[in-house]
Amino acid sequence: MSNSTPSTANGNDSRNFKGVRPPCGPSRVLHLRKVPIEVSEAEVISLGVPFGKVTNLLMLKGKNQAFIEMASEEAAITMVNYYTTATPHVRNQPVYIQYSNHRELKTDNLPNQGRAQAALQAVNAMHSGNMGLSGSASSSDGSLMPGQSPVLRIIVENLFYPVSLEVLHQIFSKFGTVLKIITFTKNNQFQALLQYADPLNAHHAKVTLDGQNIYNACCTLRVEFSKLASLNVKYNNDKSRDFTRLDLPSGDGQPALDPGMTAAFGAPGIISSPYAGAAGFAPAMGFPQAGLSMQAMPGALGPLAIQSSTMGRMPIHGMAPTALHSVLLVSNLNPDSISPHGLFILFGVYGDVHRVKILFNKKENALIQMADATQAQLAMSHLNGQRLYGKVMRATISKHQTVQLPREGQEDQGLTKDFSGSPLHRFKKPGSKNFQNIFPPSATLHLSNIP
Repeated sequence: MSNSTPSTANGNDSRNFKGVRPPCGPSRVLHLRKVPIEVSEAEVISLGVPFGKVTNLLMLKGKNQAFIEMASEEAAITMVNYYTTATPHVRNQPVYIQYSNHRELKTDNLPNQGRAQAALQAVNAMHSGNMGLSGSASSSDGSLMPGQSPVLRIIVENLFYPVSLEVLHQIFSKFGTVLKIITFTKNNQFQALLQYADPLNAHHAKVTLDGQNIYNACCTLRVEFSKLASLNVKYNNDKSRDFTRLDLPSGDGQPALDPGMTAAFGAPGIISSPYAGAAGFAPAMGFPQAGLSMQAMPGALGPLAIQSSTMGRMPIHGMAPTALHSVLLVSNLNPDSISPHGLFILFGVYGDVHRVKILFNKKENALIQMADATQAQLAMSHLNGQRLYGKVMRATISKHQTVQLPREGQEDQGLTKDFSGSPLHRFKKPGSKNFQNIFPPSATLHLSNIP
């Protein structure tokens, strides 16, 4: 295939991506799908800027697609790795990013490239200005002066409820792309180091969040700049995470026990709280579908809206699991390939599935009732955005509290199944080792109990 003209490149990429094209190897040219038609060139470029210089852009608005060319393949790989775990949203729409089968974009002879080139120059000039500001304060040992670092040091005081790495990621992501987080306990205080893609994001987060409470009247954030220029994360688990590296091990002796599970079962987490799991001491924390809401009380983040593209709603740590809904709405399924039993097996990796209902008139949608809300959150966070039978599956919390079984004599075609008595449930025993072996889907399977 010729790389000489982007027009042929675009035709091939757009024709073949519909579930049949094998994934391309790394390239500095990235292919963006489902791009809203009203989006501006600057908005598309801004997706790439945190990871390095964007050197070219091609918009295909009629096809809801775009191509971004990064200055280096390394920058493109980091960008794809990051957005694989956190689907980016533009104008409230999810945008999907993959490698293109082109090594570079040649747009010289194409019409209407003036706006794209002007936007590229403007965004890159603004970003290099910010980087120049941070670079000018570098000290001789390679670290940055406090105030210009992309790394923040966070201390959580008055720790009445557990605060997990995921909660910190949700809060601080409101201010920019979070690349890495390391959590630890020092001087009997829960602390974290958090690295942004851009020092400007770190500055905004510090100014806004320092002194705020995560929950009403407790868990106060103390935020300051670190002298470190970058964080070195060796393991991806409940204590540390590098969102640009999906290949890191979970680490020996540090079981990646999901914090939602520790709240539900009272197992010791990063930090122990005597009230974890007690409904009477539930944090005053709401989850509206909006941005950070700080009007509730001065100096508090509550009610704190924590929402992200990958997690949807976060589990409320310390609250009894029954306080939230345990039914998931799963959409964009392949109706020709799915079955209630297949969904039972898939979602059963993340919790005990009690009932499955494929909707009679919309067979690409299904309702899945988990044993409790924590397991529903867990299944949603790991399976939302995963590809199943050639389609990207979407999972959200349903407004329904239970899945109704069909009435006697009601036509159902076997679309609704009750699995509450199944012997295949993995999580019947509280504190089971299965709770420590929960990971996102991957190409490697772990088989156990083999005779």
